[in-house]
Amino acid sequence: MVQPWWPLAVLAVIQLSDAAMCVKPVAFIRQCLVEVRFPERLWKLLPPLKIATATGLVAGIWVPPLALLTCAALICYFVVAIAAHIRARDLGRNLFLNATAMLAICTATLVFVVRAA
Repeated sequence: MVQPWWPLAVLAVIQLSDAAMCVKPVAFIRQCLVEVRFPERLWKLLPPLKIATATGLVAGIWVPPLALLTCAALICYFVVAIAAHIRARDLGRNLFLNATAMLAICTATLVFVVRAA
């Protein structure tokens, strides 16, 4: 079991909250997706993806390699998100508050997991 387990649980709650907000994207998420030119036909994939990461994080509390894999996948996701913001020249709140902050949270969680292993 990963100790401390709470960073994984907190990140899972964040991912579940984000998934709920992506079902019918709330205004700021919709604006973000439009600004980075993420194809609208793919928006429906975001909630299941985020639910899957939350599931992997929770299961990872008891299966540390899964926690490591899920955190690494989230880090890759947010690196790609940051690149999309930079490519779209969306250098404001969405880049720094959303994508960069989430990258930092995911990286910190990965550090907790690695230290627990």
